[in-house]
Amino acid sequence: MQQCLLWAVRWYCKYGISYRELQEMLAERGVNVDHSTIYRWVQRYAPEMEKRLRWYWRNPSDLCPWHMDETYVKVNGRWAYLYRAVDSRGRTVDFYLSSRRNSKAAYRFLGKILNNVKKWQIRWGNVGWIYLKKN
Repeated sequence: MQQCLLWAVRWYCKYGISYRELQEMLAERGVNVDHSTIYRWVQRYAPEMEKRLRWYWRNPSDLCPWHMDETYVKVNGRWAYLYRAVDSRGRTVDFYLSSRRNSKAAYRFLGKILNNVKKWQIRWGNVGWIYLKKN
């Protein structure tokens, strides 16, 4: 049943299939579930799935260049530096908020980004661009 739940939530979020269509699709596979139950599954589990899969969706693909930038922003009435990495498609790879603009903050941000991509090779391209390539 757990696999059916995950399957239904994923297909609803990714493809926008209606709850009634998902009900029919599950019934074809021998699982009788009401569309309102699928609605409750989506409300309960979609945020958790998004939170757990967020890194993999943002993870740069093979040879996908991205660059880092920082800007000064006001957060809750206090000024802070926002470090941000953006890929070539304009999608945010990751971000880091710091009270100081120094090399330590930049290294922390870069370490945060590369934490889960240890098998990648870093190659510097144009000014500020990093190309990641699998070894």
